[in-house]
Amino acid sequence: MSGGIRLRRCGHKDTVVSRRHIVIIGGGFGGLACARALGNSEVDVTLIDRRNHNLFQPLLYQVATAALSPADISEPIRRSLGRYRNIRVLMAEVVGVDSGAKHVRLADRGEVAYDQLVIATGSQYNYFGHDDWQFHAPGLKSIHEARQIRQRLLLAFEKAELAHTEREKQSLLTSIVIGGGPTGVEMAGAISELGRYMISRDYRTLAPSQMRVILLEAGPRILASFPGHLSSYAATYLKRIGVEIRLGQRVSAVGEGHVIVGEERIDAGCIIWGAGVKASPAFAWLGMKEPPGGRIPVDANLQVVGLSDIYAIGDTAMALDPEGKPLPALAQVAKQQGEFLGRKLRQGGPPAPFRFRNRGNTAVIGRHAAVFDFGRWTLKGRLAWLLWAIVHVYLLVNFEKRVLVTVQWIWRYLTRQRGARIIDEDAALIGDQKDVTQIIALGRRR
Repeated sequence: MSGGIRLRRCGHKDTVVSRRHIVIIGGGFGGLACARALGNSEVDVTLIDRRNHNLFQPLLYQVATAALSPADISEPIRRSLGRYRNIRVLMAEVVGVDSGAKHVRLADRGEVAYDQLVIATGSQYNYFGHDDWQFHAPGLKSIHEARQIRQRLLLAFEKAELAHTEREKQSLLTSIVIGGGPTGVEMAGAISELGRYMISRDYRTLAPSQMRVILLEAGPRILASFPGHLSSYAATYLKRIGVEIRLGQRVSAVGEGHVIVGEERIDAGCIIWGAGVKASPAFAWLGMKEPPGGRIPVDANLQVVGLSDIYAIGDTAMALDPEGKPLPALAQVAKQQGEFLGRKLRQGGPPAPFRFRNRGNTAVIGRHAAVFDFGRWTLKGRLAWLLWAIVHVYLLVNFEKRVLVTVQWIWRYLTRQRGARIIDEDAALIGDQKDVTQIIALGRRR
């Protein structure tokens, strides 16, 4: 199929007809939207991703805090695109692009030729030159990272139940979230509500007052991309549910179970990174010097500046609005760009320039609280929280996921129970044999 040649019957002769071959790198919001717009068209499409699944990243924090399971917010790419007979999916890692020969180079698996190329490789967390911090403070860009955070968070509670000193217990019950953007705010609120309910219900030697959630933000306020009154509302609500917000606090070091802020060392059972993102290093494939933020400059039609037949969308692209300002790295931007570019490549003609239509920016803060910024008007509180839930359910990949997540959210709301509180067996081997004996003894007493 993908190779660009087919036979068409013409009278009594077989005529060789060439079909355009479009290669899409990345199966996130942008890449998937572009592929669907090209589905069942008169072009051959190959989508390449190093993962076999698409992922609804806005709800990853709920996987990390045991509210949802990974399967609730992800789906195999082959299933998402299986109904389109002109689309081929490859699970492979791209390591380079030869724009002259029009080839995409794969790790250990040769090359894939293209007529037109779409780069939609997304973004990754920016550790500002300290990539070694990632091991101690994972971000939230993949299922692996979400499960890693959940593992550390739940394991910290189990270790605290066995702690021999109050100081050790306090350290284990401290969670640190670095970065006061939407991800950091959502994580801090979810951890606080999860932990305090778990402690009061399920643990016998712990008290909710011993739990500590610290949100560190280097800037003057949290949710800096939102209007000031929404930022103030979020801060007030987080403090009310027990989150300690530290503004103007720049992290100088992150190590095993601790964070250094200025001259202060804060020990913690779980550390989460949410302090900014940068584009994937796709610019290097094109032989470019690193642009600001790693985002590849594109024109109004999303074509990479200076290169023909290569396009970039989503967090990978530096696209500008009519006022010359960069479009934000949001899922709605990537999805709209993918749909626009898919239609453009399907039709083959020059459409009107891409225009982003802002559907609103949102962040959930807690059980009954969220903020929405629609530009000319804003929303906060319970109504914003309900709207946030409706929007996120609607944006899930298919009807099955929408039903599953809706039912789980309703059950969680009514009972406060979290159904994904599972610790891998290998990680459960905590402490020495004495600690294991204590676990068994505690279980018998209950």
